[in-house]
Amino acid sequence: MEASESLEVRQHNAITTARYDYTACQLDLLFFLLSKLRREDKPNQEYQIHMNEVVAMTGREWHYKQLKEATESMGSRMFEVENDHSYVQLWMFQKVEYVKGQGYLRIRLSEDIRPYLFELKNNFTSFQLFSALKISSKYAKRIYQMASQWKDIGETKTYDLDEFKHMLKLKDPKGKEPEQFQRISDLKAKVLDIAVRQINENTELKIGYTLLKQGRSFHAVRFYVTKQQPRQLPIPFDESPEQAKILMARRHLESLSIKDPKLVAQIIGDEKLVDELFKFMYRLKTDKIKADKNPGGLLLTVLGLKSPAKNA
Repeated sequence: MEASESLEVRQHNAITTARYDYTACQLDLLFFLLSKLRREDKPNQEYQIHMNEVVAMTGREWHYKQLKEATESMGSRMFEVENDHSYVQLWMFQKVEYVKGQGYLRIRLSEDIRPYLFELKNNFTSFQLFSALKISSKYAKRIYQMASQWKDIGETKTYDLDEFKHMLKLKDPKGKEPEQFQRISDLKAKVLDIAVRQINENTELKIGYTLLKQGRSFHAVRFYVTKQQPRQLPIPFDESPEQAKILMARRHLESLSIKDPKLVAQIIGDEKLVDELFKFMYRLKTDKIKADKNPGGLLLTVLGLKSPAKNA
């Protein structure tokens, strides 16, 4: 494929620029499904998502009730895809089956959505999917998708603010729902600045943005995109769910400077401690707990273990 053709695919990715409103949980499910797509998949292919996979990759624990609500809503919401020739309404699932007592669900995608999902997956490496799962803000996840399209160019197209808000479902193009974050200060604080911080901290991209004025009012936004050294290892999609969870737990402990072999083995060998580790990392990354000086020591206190210093 010529380089220009590759760039054109990224610039015109239908699902990335489609208008839809997904929660963080729903976007995690979407990215998980992207990670499992293979070109050789058969029509009516079913995909399994294990609960412990979700915890291992995201650091967030989604329970059956939350997932059922998420897939129910995803099934009823449509993707709106529009080009110069047509306007298409698409739905995600043909079937979602929750297997009782087994900790996983089976999903069958609608055949019409599959080509668009493969097109979307082409914009992501396995590392980028991991990054998308680590971001907690739903708006940051969407902006990360948009920025990934333009990473080889250095800046995105200029998005009219109405267009940008329509894409993120902050504004109803039909005017039936109230507009969110009408004040530019709210849009910056609750959408743009959070997205910049989470993307720069968790992904291989470094982004910034500028708001463009027309007269006295802001009318458009443009993002600047550069590549930075990855801060995480690629997502272990080829591992078993159990192996992936343990691998991710080890990475979390290493990031907290907990490296004593006996201490690591004690935590890794206890399923309850591993679950508490993931909950702690989620609270830490979403600023629900503050531990700027010694997060590793705080974790060990939460787990009821001795501090690293006493185990040195």
